[in-house]
Amino acid sequence: MDERIDKIIASLKEVYDPEIPVNVYDLGMVYSVDVDEHNTANVLMTLTAPNCPAADMIVSDVEYMTKKVDGVEDCKVEITFDPPWDKSMMSEEARLELGFM
Repeated sequence: MDERIDKIIASLKEVYDPEIPVNVYDLGMVYSVDVDEHNTANVLMTLTAPNCPAADMIVSDVEYMTKKVDGVEDCKVEITFDPPWDKSMMSEEARLELGFM
């Protein structure tokens, strides 16, 4: 696996939905991360709801934090709602933090 992907994931753990005190990665909002031959990171993710008021800010933060990784020249974020996000996608740590366990 490309070591940049691990670094991108670590960076994404610093991006938060302002309404939830858990990062977007541990919330299970990031479905996939890859880096292509042009050093562009591609992040496929979702939001907790289609009408999320913080959507633009979250996407902007994901792009910014991803581009900070050495060896990443650009970032493309694709938002999908298939599958839709639900609580089962959260990491165990996130469920504990939010009191779902």
